[in-house]
Amino acid sequence: MTADAAPDLSGFTGFSSSAQAMSLVAFSAVATLTLLLCVMAGPDRDDLDEFYTGYGSLSPLRNGLAIAGDYISAATVLGTSGVIALCGYDGVVLALSTALSLMLLMFLLAEPLRNAGRFTMGDALARRMPGRCVRITACAVTIASLLPMMLVQLAGTGQLMAFILGFSNESLKTGCVVGLGALMISYAAIGGMKGTALIQILKIVMLVGSGAVVAVLILRRFDWDPGALFDAAARQSGAGPAFLHSGLEFAGHRGARLDMITSELTIVLGGACLPHITMRMYTASSARQVRRSLSWAVSIVALFVLVITVIGFGATALVGRGAIAAADPQGNTAYLLGSRAAFGAGVSTAETFLFTMVTTAIFLTLLASVAGMILACANSLAHDVFAARVQEMPARREMTLARLSALAIGVPTILLATLVQTYSLQPLVTLSFCLGASALAPALVYGLFWRRYTRSGLMGTLLGGSLTVMLLMPGTNLVSGSPVSAFPHAHFNWFPFTTTGIVSIPAGFFFGWLGTVVSGRRKAEEQRRQYEAVEGWILAGAVRRSG
Repeated sequence: MTADAAPDLSGFTGFSSSAQAMSLVAFSAVATLTLLLCVMAGPDRDDLDEFYTGYGSLSPLRNGLAIAGDYISAATVLGTSGVIALCGYDGVVLALSTALSLMLLMFLLAEPLRNAGRFTMGDALARRMPGRCVRITACAVTIASLLPMMLVQLAGTGQLMAFILGFSNESLKTGCVVGLGALMISYAAIGGMKGTALIQILKIVMLVGSGAVVAVLILRRFDWDPGALFDAAARQSGAGPAFLHSGLEFAGHRGARLDMITSELTIVLGGACLPHITMRMYTASSARQVRRSLSWAVSIVALFVLVITVIGFGATALVGRGAIAAADPQGNTAYLLGSRAAFGAGVSTAETFLFTMVTTAIFLTLLASVAGMILACANSLAHDVFAARVQEMPARREMTLARLSALAIGVPTILLATLVQTYSLQPLVTLSFCLGASALAPALVYGLFWRRYTRSGLMGTLLGGSLTVMLLMPGTNLVSGSPVSAFPHAHFNWFPFTTTGIVSIPAGFFFGWLGTVVSGRRKAEEQRRQYEAVEGWILAGAVRRSG
């Protein structure tokens, strides 16, 4: 059973048709400009390093901006700000978990990942255990972990356009999904790593800049007193002091505190290991550049966490939790509602222009997020599956395959997005993070740091962790059993948690250990010797192979 179609939300914006026309013009201009940037920045010759990594030519600041741009997806902007607006304190903890996830990547995985890999997740995992089965499985898990997130971003495009431009026709929403999906495929196929990086940089500058201005306007409404803002939000939430304390988001769930802890752990582990984030490690020219790039990225993400915290609480304080929930039960419009409410009743031309900047930044976030994910999937499909079939594939042919792979990934994604856009898509976001935390995170930790880890252990981690997530996810609270679930009128939530992490994360590590033990002592010793031979350059970058 499908959820009700999204209501016409244009009245909440309070803007005239001329202001909506301004947004449409801005969207068209941004789409044209970013496509032009991709054409200009794309590889001009058949060079795999240029297409896959951009030669590592980005400075630490620009690479940090690109990493932050890939990390802050539209699901983060709209979904996390919505949880803050509806659940208060729990939403802030969720936002902080996203920043903590990037710090985990910086301190634990970034340098060994860059040293071990070259282009894709499959490179890093197959460095110690070469073989087509490892690469194909890594590609399958890469696509499985990013496809749900891509569906959420694309399906949300039609809802965003309807919200801003004031239309409710389902055919127009579907047309937006198809048109923008084609644009995102073009970004990945034409621009490669450097082209998508430029889009991410433009997106994060616009997003953080416009959001910071809105946050300042909201604080000014409360005489620069954050305490007054929080108190007003608590009053308008309908939950009173509970809005400022832990537990509101998971109230009514069995084992609410355990559910909350597991959800945060899933975000921390999963967000750090998703392939479109880890591929940015290969765009740095050295381990020192990786550290500096991630330092910039963590700082930018932390700043954005502050911004969405102020805007989320501001939306509740100025609009009211009831109005936000009426506009969207999951609060995905809270960021826009809070931005609009920051201007007050009378909106000047300058404020209309600023709101247009906010909506354009979110629009660009949708474009850039999906383009980066399509590129990660296409790179893995071309490099780990097709190019690995032959000993030495010509660069021209592999680049052609990578571009065709972007089309092969993008077209089914567009078709699926048009089919699921009327459902609650929160389970898909959670599915991506659960796969990252339960399959990719254990595989990377074991593969980069455990000397005796064998190929059977790696396959057990990737397949066992992924299958555990797939089996448990249909039984979670996000799929059925609550008004905001994908199937609100059904009740088959036999696994009464929001994520699968409480079982699937330990399962991923367990299957890796079990597969290694089953391989036998001889295989484990062989792997230990092979690992010790390359341990210096994996952990310290003492040597870096070019192939």
